Amino acid sequence: MFELVRNLVHQHEQVVPVSMFVALLCLCLVIGHLLEENRWVNESITAIIIGSIAGTVILLLSKGKSSHILRFDEQLFFIYLLPPIIFNAGFQVKKKQFFQNFITIMLFGVIGVFISSAIVTAGSWWLFPMLGFGGLTPREYLAVGTIFSSTDTVCTLQVLHQDENPLLYSLVFGEGVVNDATSVVLFNAIQQLDVSRINGQTFLKLIGDFIYLFSTSTALGVGFGLVTAYLLKTLYFGRHSTVRELAVMVLMAYLSYMLAELLVLSGILTVFFCGILMSHYAWYNVTESSRITTRHIFAMMSFVAETFIFLYVGMDALDMEKWKMTRQSLGTLMASFSTLVFLILLGRAAFVFPLSVVSNYMNRRPNMPTPLTFKHQVVIWWAGLMRGAVSIALAFKQFTFSGVTWDPISAAMITNTIIVVLFTTLVFGFLTKPLILCLLPRVSDTSDGGQGSKSPKEDLTLPLLSSEESATSNVLREKNSLSMLIGRPVYTVHFYWRKFDDKYMRPIFGGPRSSLPEC
Repeated sequence: MFELVRNLVHQHEQVVPVSMFVALLCLCLVIGHLLEENRWVNESITAIIIGSIAGTVILLLSKGKSSHILRFDEQLFFIYLLPPIIFNAGFQVKKKQFFQNFITIMLFGVIGVFISSAIVTAGSWWLFPMLGFGGLTPREYLAVGTIFSSTDTVCTLQVLHQDENPLLYSLVFGEGVVNDATSVVLFNAIQQLDVSRINGQTFLKLIGDFIYLFSTSTALGVGFGLVTAYLLKTLYFGRHSTVRELAVMVLMAYLSYMLAELLVLSGILTVFFCGILMSHYAWYNVTESSRITTRHIFAMMSFVAETFIFLYVGMDALDMEKWKMTRQSLGTLMASFSTLVFLILLGRAAFVFPLSVVSNYMNRRPNMPTPLTFKHQVVIWWAGLMRGAVSIALAFKQFTFSGVTWDPISAAMITNTIIVVLFTTLVFGFLTKPLILCLLPRVSDTSDGGQGSKSPKEDLTLPLLSSEESATSNVLREKNSLSMLIGRPVYTVHFYWRKFDDKYMRPIFGGPRSSLPEC
């Protein structure tokens, strides 16, 4: 009898915090809906503010002991929260724009992360001891570089209009996803390094590990996407139950992530490319109702996971245990925080502007304006200044064990990460709209360049696929000039890929075939 009562009490203690957190999530949804027309405040900022208010109330009720309802575990993030966020990014990506700008996106998302990580690592390694903030190991300095190189572009994407700035929107969105994946892969590669002697060979080993993780994780994701598409096409689950179709897609995507983690690969890259392949092939092999359902349910899962994380960040900012554990003076903490923000600004600028010049050179076209103007470059630079969920998760993974740390330096780094995420999301997030409106004034809604607006039905039923008509027209324009065709190799590769895709891939894995002209 006593055991039964104790179990009931324990269960009650678990149910109450979860119920309170779910109630706060619902409150974020309601307030976010009321603020929908106000692009100054996005869901991330709303969740952080509500989390901070809730943390303050809990801190007062507990008499300064705690500001949490739940205790964050990095495994909770990497196993349950991160997969739906990344999978949805791959599933919803506009593949035509993504692959036409693939080289530029990879320049910013991969090369840019290496440059930013190097600057943040070197800067913190040099400046932290001068500020009286020491005690980090070489591996931890390298990890700090990757932690603060991961971006969160949500604020900018909510202000940018895809119809008015398709190139800019594609670059910001694509870089944001690739940046997160690259940061996690680089972080995992650093964990495998022998940092007792850092030299040129160490750097080559890091590059080799990164290439291995990147390529094998991508191949695994592509494989899972193709297997899922083939199963849905050959077995046709929809004739009996549309629920099974949706279940197969969700479970196969999650299995790809978990298998990648089990094989010590990058689950982020695997599930991202799995999402792209599923949207390209598997999406065609399900019923009409399942197509609409998959789009919205994956977006919902991603939205709830992101809101959960930012809500927790708001609460964790008031964690008195970590503030007391740091044993650093307020001045030292603020100096280290300011240094990190400065290094983020510097590291971002160090690759955006030079790589934009490289991108413009590679995408040059005769008698055409520069693809990326200086104003565009400023927007891309600003879009990557915010730090978010991935930075939080990597910091907890590096400096805590199951969300708890007893080391003063580790506690200080967690506190610094929380402050950086709060500052960049709130301050830079609030300034995003006026900056973009100043640099890129809105085009009149009546002037849509003759494109016309898409109907809601078209938007629902064709949300993920590249425009066949647009792809064909692009190729025709490129064929008008052989020199232009040679000057724009991305379009050429895209054309031949579509021919291969139509002839060999789609008949096996699903999807309508487009009629492309002979080259």
